[in-house]
Amino acid sequence: MVTIPHKIQAQRQTNPPLERINARAAIRLRGALRVFRLGSFNLALGWLDTFSQDLRFAIRQLRTNPGFTAVAVLSLGLGIGANTAIFQLVDAVRLRTLPVRAPQELATIDLGQGSMRAGWFSTRSARLTSTQWNLIRTQQQAFTATPAWSASRFNLSPGGEARYAEGLYVSGDYFSTLGVHAVAGRLFGSSDDSPGCNEPGAVVSHSFWQRELAGDRNLASRSVMLDGHKFPVIGVTEAGFFGMEVGRQFDIAIPLCADKLLSAEGRERATGRTSYWLSSFGRLKPGWTVQSANAHLRTISPGIMRESLPSEYRPDGAKRYLENKLTAEDAATGVSGLRRSYSTPLYMLMGITGLVLLIACANLANLLLARASVREREMAVRLALGAGRGKLIRQLMTESLLLAALGAGLGMFLSKLLSETLLSFLTTEDNPLFLGLSTDLRIVGFASLLACATCLLFGLLPAFRSTRLAPASAMRAAGRGLTAGKEKLSLRRSLVAVQVAISVVLLVGAILFAGSLRNLMGVDAGFRTEGVVSVSLDLRRAAVPKEQRMTIFRNLMDRLSTQPGVISAAQVDVIPVSGSGWNSRVRAAGSNAEGKNSLFNRISPGYFRTMSTPIVAGRDFNDHDTLSAPKVAIVSEAFAKQFFGAENPVGKTFFVEGRSGQADDGYEVVGVARNTKYYELREDFQPIAFFPTAQEPNLGLAPSYVLHIAGAPAAVLEGVKATLAQVHPNIGIEIRALNRQVADSLLRDRLMAALSTAFGVLAAMLSALGLYGVIAYMVERRRNEIGVRMALGASRGHVIGLVVREAGIPLVSGMLIGALCALWAGQTAASMLFGLKPHDPMVMAVALGLLSAVALLACLFPARRAAGLNPVDALRDE
Repeated sequence: MVTIPHKIQAQRQTNPPLERINARAAIRLRGALRVFRLGSFNLALGWLDTFSQDLRFAIRQLRTNPGFTAVAVLSLGLGIGANTAIFQLVDAVRLRTLPVRAPQELATIDLGQGSMRAGWFSTRSARLTSTQWNLIRTQQQAFTATPAWSASRFNLSPGGEARYAEGLYVSGDYFSTLGVHAVAGRLFGSSDDSPGCNEPGAVVSHSFWQRELAGDRNLASRSVMLDGHKFPVIGVTEAGFFGMEVGRQFDIAIPLCADKLLSAEGRERATGRTSYWLSSFGRLKPGWTVQSANAHLRTISPGIMRESLPSEYRPDGAKRYLENKLTAEDAATGVSGLRRSYSTPLYMLMGITGLVLLIACANLANLLLARASVREREMAVRLALGAGRGKLIRQLMTESLLLAALGAGLGMFLSKLLSETLLSFLTTEDNPLFLGLSTDLRIVGFASLLACATCLLFGLLPAFRSTRLAPASAMRAAGRGLTAGKEKLSLRRSLVAVQVAISVVLLVGAILFAGSLRNLMGVDAGFRTEGVVSVSLDLRRAAVPKEQRMTIFRNLMDRLSTQPGVISAAQVDVIPVSGSGWNSRVRAAGSNAEGKNSLFNRISPGYFRTMSTPIVAGRDFNDHDTLSAPKVAIVSEAFAKQFFGAENPVGKTFFVEGRSGQADDGYEVVGVARNTKYYELREDFQPIAFFPTAQEPNLGLAPSYVLHIAGAPAAVLEGVKATLAQVHPNIGIEIRALNRQVADSLLRDRLMAALSTAFGVLAAMLSALGLYGVIAYMVERRRNEIGVRMALGASRGHVIGLVVREAGIPLVSGMLIGALCALWAGQTAASMLFGLKPHDPMVMAVALGLLSAVALLACLFPARRAAGLNPVDALRDE
């Protein structure tokens, strides 16, 4: 009898243990994996070997055709480089997030579009008043903190000609909310928000620290002089941090409370309910989104508007103000005036460069088709000898990929040069711009994507067509390339037609933008620009008593006007086309109509003579127009027409709307001046009223003058600086040429005109090259036919006409399609044009005429070569 333990032992002897089975399975699996790895390795080696062979063959092919290679790589390099450069700017201006902690949690806080904001706007960051910001940060619940900042410029010079640094006023929680740390010293905190602000410090950027302070870490001994006040440097921000404003890089930041220290007397912005000078943002609390924060701000808006309502507003203005709504918008990419001004032009330029790249690709496809025709016999022989169609396609695509890689490499090099050139084009001395244009993975990825796309676009179709040829047909043709000739010629004609159509669009755009710039530069501004300079002074450090300012201002003007080389001089509050302005509502005496908006300026006698603006009726201001005399004004022709119609306004009175509870100020019109531009050259002539400086009781400490000069400007201006230094060594001076200021106001128009013209010319040249290739190819293929025609009596003119007619097919069809596309595309550019319509027939005629002339020249050379054929030589091949 067998016991149970004995049965178990028997089973163990019969059936191997589970561990033994697993071990055997593991051995077999390892063997299979080894075989798989070995096979994969061999497969990879085989693929690499095949690719290296194809690559070496492609290099040999390109080296044996240096002309083709140079044209292909240069065309691709220009197309890819231009596209990458524009994308780099778009990325820096619109797409790249701020270099701060968790930028996706940031949101700007502002009043909604169309909100009623009336008051004093002293900076480009003027979105909120101090009162509004204080109410927001105490009542909001969506953000962990809501810092405020204000852009400014600080004069670093102790006296004489100004030397400015880009500055910021910031609240104490500005840096901590952004997650910015100090590399030396400390940054601002809540203790720096004290209202007294007795000894405020300054935080400097890393670049300013290196440039101006030599990277000194002993900050306790370092200070900066800002507008005549000394600020100890307490900290340095991280490298790469530029602030919240894209396109600007701050140099020095000081606390908000320092505004009282640096502002002119009576102009403190922190206490005024109509002083707009702050921008604010917040970091969202966990669980909050921009949309929910926006809804929350709209909910608390009525209470904030009621509590911040300025007492100066009249009932109708107060009613509109109370309807204002606060909004929250995503601020991951920062805020930017540059973005508002250049987003549309940059996207438009990106479209233009994309079209140029498309033309280059079509051109290269034509060139590759031509090369494929030349290599038909080679392909036929290789197919006859057993080469697979896939192998031939792979080799041809390797050539295309190599061209694309070389073009992308050249494009990356050109893109850096072009993007830096564009940035310098947009930067002026008075408007310095900063954009981080370092090449990152996004830029490299964009260029690589373009290279792959172009490789497929211009390489795939010719590769398929080249290998579709029957070997017997090619061998019978004896290498003359007669197979599928009509079909290939038709494809090449279609590609040329596409190139011509795109060229028409780009040429029309180039002519429109160039014509718009010409119109702007030729517009009558109503005042002289050549030979006029503006001189802006800062007398805060001169400590001029209020009661002596009028006398000192006149003394300064007398000194300036008697300088050698100065023809005339005048004092002015608002320098034309400077971006500054002053406006309010006006109504004519005796009129019951609601007041209309008008612009204002304050000037001294002689201003119109200095600016060469004629007074068409009445008189100029004189020494009798003082504080004790009746208030008078000189108005522009547009002002006279709007408020007095066809009547002569001289002797009539108008009223300027005053503050709530105060009577309107009345002015008698004593003269009418010719219309002049105010903010920019693009604007229509606006109604402007000019008041005499001598009738202003509250003169500030920043007078401005305009000088009409003759002779060498540098010598005259050196004399002006020396004279002002004699009056007081601490007077701050800023001098600008008016023609340069006007030219700087046209930067966007110059950019579009210059680049669209350059790309339009490039497109026309590429199209002409493509047309030349098609016609030359056609002449070569029809060489025997042309010989027969000439042997039968055809004249040279007949042969030339035959060739030109062949060119006319793709040319005319491309022009018709391009004209229709240009009319459609022109609507997107309508808002950027001045004095031109996108459907202007003259512009279209000029574009088509230019392209026709270029195309005719491209056809002329192969046509003359065809007409010069010797019939005997052409027929000898038959």
